[in-house]
Amino acid sequence: MKLEPMQMFAYALFETAIGRCALAWGPRGVIGVQLPERSPEATRIRLMRLCPNAEELDPPKQIARAIEDISALLRGEKKSLRAVQLDLSRVPAFNARVYETTRAIPPGATRTYGEIARAIGQPDGARAVGQALGRNPFAIVVPCHRVVGADDKLVGFSANGGIKTKLKMLKIEGWRENEPSLFDELA
Repeated sequence: MKLEPMQMFAYALFETAIGRCALAWGPRGVIGVQLPERSPEATRIRLMRLCPNAEELDPPKQIARAIEDISALLRGEKKSLRAVQLDLSRVPAFNARVYETTRAIPPGATRTYGEIARAIGQPDGARAVGQALGRNPFAIVVPCHRVVGADDKLVGFSANGGIKTKLKMLKIEGWRENEPSLFDELA
């Protein structure tokens, strides 16, 4: 019987414009990204749920680049995080399809849960899409903050601060809330 080498997981905490985030990685890529919690220790603890045996290490070049790009995006730079290699082997196949589709939403834009469901061939799956995004271990790299409810309502964000954090991240990216037009006001 051939023994598999023990997989090594590591993580790093890093500063951003919205607070201290964390990122964990393994041999196949990023396994988790954590938005800021109430304290750096709380951020670390929440990330460690994904990889309890991870060690805090200096990130290798590819991971350091991902961290730089996340930080730049959170400063308001138009950065795509599509090049960040994710290890999707730990998530259900449906969730992986939702995450890959959600990654295509550019900074400053939004899509509805229903639009994501239709894009993955599940036109009645908006609720399932919401559940998958609620379990998203790759916050910001899989930009679940860019997914909104019907009529562009800001709903469903499980990060610390909830909807306020979602709105803050969208505004950093240049998103503009739907302002009522003159015609809407007269109706």
